[in-house]
Amino acid sequence: MISRRNIRVKVMQCLYALRTGNELPFPSNPTIVAGSVIAGDKAGSRPETLLRRQFDFTVALFTFQVWFLTEVARYAETDARNRAAKHLPTADDLAVSVKIAGNELLWRIRESDFFKEATGAFKPHLLQAEEQVKKVYHLLQACTEYAVYNQAAGRDKKAEREILEFIYNDLMLANEDWVSFAEELYPNWDDDAEMLQQLVLHFLSKPGVVALADMIGKEKFEFARQLLDTVETRQDQLDEWIKPKLHNWDADRLAQLDMILLQMGVAEFLYFETIPPKVTINEYIDLAKAYSTPQSGQFVNGILDNIRKDLEAAGKLEKVAFKK
Repeated sequence: MISRRNIRVKVMQCLYALRTGNELPFPSNPTIVAGSVIAGDKAGSRPETLLRRQFDFTVALFTFQVWFLTEVARYAETDARNRAAKHLPTADDLAVSVKIAGNELLWRIRESDFFKEATGAFKPHLLQAEEQVKKVYHLLQACTEYAVYNQAAGRDKKAEREILEFIYNDLMLANEDWVSFAEELYPNWDDDAEMLQQLVLHFLSKPGVVALADMIGKEKFEFARQLLDTVETRQDQLDEWIKPKLHNWDADRLAQLDMILLQMGVAEFLYFETIPPKVTINEYIDLAKAYSTPQSGQFVNGILDNIRKDLEAAGKLEKVAFKK
């Protein structure tokens, strides 16, 4: 389910950490990294260990968002109990709707194998998010959409899903306070949030279909591992194609991130036969624009395209038929 772009980002970050000696900005809360979702032997080289942890943080952030959403819906019962327990409760205190706490989709999510496995592995309930849950719930209470939901008779599947989507899109992701809270917990927010929004919405439509092991998948992790290993072990061969193209640029003075992106691109040209060169170039242009200097996109584009032409001329760009 994770995208190829995010895989490349995580490989890039691991390479940068290895080259510079800087540790990746891992979350400080140990519960976030308590479980690993990558199948296979967890022991391995430092690069592979870094890579596994990067993927774990992505799944942990996904898990946190889904868990937080369910907690907001369930808080209706807590609010109703607290208000009814007042010394002198008002009529409004005694009429708090708890309909959303019985939302059928909510309970399909909570009873799904994915939710049980993921929350067991990453333990989002230990992140001290109660105050944020309460804040988002009170925002929900003030919304017209929530009033309409509560006033509707019975339970319509579409309405059940739409109210949860509304909480997620409008009261969580569009809420600067909530986003800041999530960013403090998860340094990978900027890298993964956009992709995970689509995955969460997909999960809300089919919660019983998603399995924890499928969040990454063996094939995609293997692509990431091979890309990381190829750039690490074949750096000299990759640089033989890159350095002649730098002309007046001193390779040692080149932005470290730009050099890593060029090496990853050439590695895909040479050693990943099912990835079309055009796809490779476009991907690394986007990453250069997003993560390096303002001029890096154009620079990476020019270098990689020249190397592609040289590889084609030398008969070294061997690509098999590719199907989307």
